[in-house]
Amino acid sequence: MPNADPLLPRPTLVSPSHLARALDALRGDAASTAEVWQKLTQTYTVDLDAVAALMPAEEPEPVWLATRR
Repeated sequence: MPNADPLLPRPTLVSPSHLARALDALRGDAASTAEVWQKLTQTYTVDLDAVAALMPAEEPEPVWLATRR
């Protein structure tokens, strides 16, 4: 992800409800969670911990044990 330009003014999202609305809007346009993160941080100044709390955790695919016969 490129570094954000500190001289470019971006809106700040601090309210959890505003942040949730922005995430919902970006999820429709993004193909992956990484793309949501990228679009969000390029468009807004956000608290990354607050974003992580709202984003669903990506769990690894479970590996099932073979059944015994």
